[in-house]
Amino acid sequence: MSQLPEDFLRRPIAHRALHDVADGRPENSRAAIAAAIEAGYGIEIDLQLSRDGRAMVFHDYDLGRLTGDKGPIRQREAAELAQIGLLGGHEGVPSFAEVLELVDGRAPLLVELKDQHGQMGVTDDALEQAAAADLAGYNGPLALMSFNPNMVGRMAELAPAWPRGIVTCGYEAEDWPLLKEATRDHLRDIPDYDDAGCSFISHHATDLGRDRVAELKAGGAAVLCWTIRSPEAEAEARKVAQNITFEGYLAAIPA
Repeated sequence: MSQLPEDFLRRPIAHRALHDVADGRPENSRAAIAAAIEAGYGIEIDLQLSRDGRAMVFHDYDLGRLTGDKGPIRQREAAELAQIGLLGGHEGVPSFAEVLELVDGRAPLLVELKDQHGQMGVTDDALEQAAAADLAGYNGPLALMSFNPNMVGRMAELAPAWPRGIVTCGYEAEDWPLLKEATRDHLRDIPDYDDAGCSFISHHATDLGRDRVAELKAGGAAVLCWTIRSPEAEAEARKVAQNITFEGYLAAIPA
């Protein structure tokens, strides 16, 4: 098990990079990533898969909200996605390989692999394979995570050197209407932490008081949280969490 480097616990982590469309920096864009590096923050990004099996830095399953185009990102090839403009910016969808080259070890990079089939089960392995291939030879501080513990466990096999964690929450039915009740009940208790060889969780900020979070922390797990949108919310979250993922304001960087 690889431990989370200290920088992930010191530098606040910019959610989907330091995005602000008013300043031409859409979420998960190169511009937002460059701004986060310049400001001294850590960076959280999301990975989805292209039709031709490339890991792409993009949050949603559908292109609509972030590009104005239509259809699932997984039905477009990487070269086509690179030409589809991100709303509020001046660039297309970046690949994971491009982002790794841009960051080049200058900031801690927290990488979330998005569940590809909607039920947090065993996947077809395509995104995991693509991400692992891009990581070969990368030397900067980086950690991998997913809501889907099966994906985290698979990354332990494909890229064992990198620290791993599970993105976690209370799994309320209204927030996860497409997940089966049994799946929500299973994931809520974070039972796969040890089997996936994790060293951290990133937990929903409003649910940090959960007993299981305290249990994991007492056992040595690092506790990150998402998503903080004000200094007041940050102060409350830090009563439990060792670091935050933030957006919408500029979090202070501890000395």
